[in-house]
Amino acid sequence: MIVNRRQFLLLTAGLAAGCQAVKEDVNSGATTGHPVNAGPVSNFAADGVYNNFRDHGFFVICEGGKLSALSAICTHRKCKLVAERDGSFYCKCHGSTFDPAGHVTTGPATRDLPVLPSHTDEQGQLIVTVPVM
Repeated sequence: MIVNRRQFLLLTAGLAAGCQAVKEDVNSGATTGHPVNAGPVSNFAADGVYNNFRDHGFFVICEGGKLSALSAICTHRKCKLVAERDGSFYCKCHGSTFDPAGHVTTGPATRDLPVLPSHTDEQGQLIVTVPVM
């Protein structure tokens, strides 16, 4: 198929807009991604940080019996974070640190860690939606 200049410009403009929309969706922490079964909710009974799923891109946090999933990927340059004993997070690549809630405490990162969408399914499994990188 041969396209003229006008058709080419319209096509590339549409593609660029679509790519930007996908980029904004991923960066916003939206639910675009794939579900990961983190296992039975009973595995996360004690308060603290569970780093079993760091290689999948998230930490499970239990606080006061409430579960959440926090990104394990630094917002500066996308390096995997390390969970510290005090519940904070450290990036070995460039030294950024985050408090237990995922807020930046030391840069160069400037954006907080996103809380990932999660829910408990009918079988009592914690399902976390991990963004596509």
